[in-house]
Amino acid sequence: MLLDLRDIEYFAVIAEHRHLGRAAEALGLGQPALSTSLRRLERAADARLVERTPKGVQLTAAGAALLGHVARLRLARDDIAREIADLAHGRAGTLHVGASPSNLLGALPEVCSGLLENSPKLNLRVSALDNEALLPGLRKGELDVAIGHAQQFPTPDIVEIPFQEDEFVVFCAATHRLARRRALSLEELADERWVASQANAEAPWLSLRHLFAERGLAAPSVALTSSSSALNLRAVAAAPSLLGISNRRNVRAAAAALRLVILPVKDFRWLRRAVILHRKGAYLSPAAKRFIRALQSAANRDRD
Repeated sequence: MLLDLRDIEYFAVIAEHRHLGRAAEALGLGQPALSTSLRRLERAADARLVERTPKGVQLTAAGAALLGHVARLRLARDDIAREIADLAHGRAGTLHVGASPSNLLGALPEVCSGLLENSPKLNLRVSALDNEALLPGLRKGELDVAIGHAQQFPTPDIVEIPFQEDEFVVFCAATHRLARRRALSLEELADERWVASQANAEAPWLSLRHLFAERGLAAPSVALTSSSSALNLRAVAAAPSLLGISNRRNVRAAAAALRLVILPVKDFRWLRRAVILHRKGAYLSPAAKRFIRALQSAANRDRD
């Protein structure tokens, strides 16, 4: 006998509450109906899934194994439902996108507005997440697509699509005393105060610290630490005594409005590959595919 999906869903609620009465109440069922569902599922599985206890029920080894598959079954069910809905309604539904802080700027606003303009029934949900939080979000089905950075150790369940390369630069306000310099050495930056990012510039920042150490210089002095690229750009623009690190695209995009200057620092060049991420083998809606193509097109225009 095949396992009934509704019985599996009811079983998951039983496992959550560890009590048939409370599970039945949560489902809006009578307890006899829920007990019948559980017995039917156990017959189909040919195994006892729960053991009765004075306080309720506890999972058997077979029940625990079945519960471990429930999240994947729900993801597969949701993928199927969304695929059918997209085929039926075209450009509709909701697209959940995750982006690391450094990727919230640049091409993303243009891509989002372009999709929404051409897809009036589409809803975009964009979440700013640290690069480390993007993969769990994809695996749990909370994100459809993510924009992050290439993993040092790629995992087989996640697809990485390279779409642009970020060059990180040192920048300052146009009123900073170093803003007009044509070349700068690391030694000339030794006494400056810095704005650092918790997420998007962690590796470039560590690279800079390493270069300072190699030259026998004291570690850079951090005046402000923030996970927001926008805040860091504005803080440097408003304080003519601060320096910052960000990718060249973001600084260039904000340079005119905030009056920022990229400093020509010798011996500092740090590149990072930006990638589009999605679950391998998962259903990608037409909206997700258009989103990926739009990002790639925007990156190609940026290179031109």
